[in-house]
Amino acid sequence: MKKAHIITVIVLLAALGVVLARKTGWRVPQPAAAQSENQGPQDTIYAMLKAARAGDVRGYLANYTGQTEAALRQTLAESTEPGFSKYLSDSSSSLKGVAVSDPQTITDSEASVRVEYVYQDRNDVQMMYLQKGPSGWKISRTDGEERVKTLVPYGTPVK
Repeated sequence: MKKAHIITVIVLLAALGVVLARKTGWRVPQPAAAQSENQGPQDTIYAMLKAARAGDVRGYLANYTGQTEAALRQTLAESTEPGFSKYLSDSSSSLKGVAVSDPQTITDSEASVRVEYVYQDRNDVQMMYLQKGPSGWKISRTDGEERVKTLVPYGTPVK
């Protein structure tokens, strides 16, 4: 009888733990492979921007594929990793914000995303094209940045 009582208490405590964990929003961490499968094109762009801000060269390059990745790796080979890291962090230091639009599906494995970069004195827009592969979405190419006319510059006080 004692054994059955102990097992019942353990099962009830485990059930209570699961209910409390779900109520507080706790989730079991997913392995990296599962995370990349669940990521969409926008997540890849945000990851690239985060890596650039941090000067994380490997993290930055991990978000690219194809000829764009090859060109970036060639640039890295022609400089040094610390130099490329500094370039990444310096080039994103004046960035005040970013607006990433919803992806536009081209095919099942291709999408385009409009990205607007917000700076103190201007906004720039760039189209990014992504491909979905075995390791998730990767940026395959980008169009040049175009300046967007802003009605109210970033940081203008509200009256």
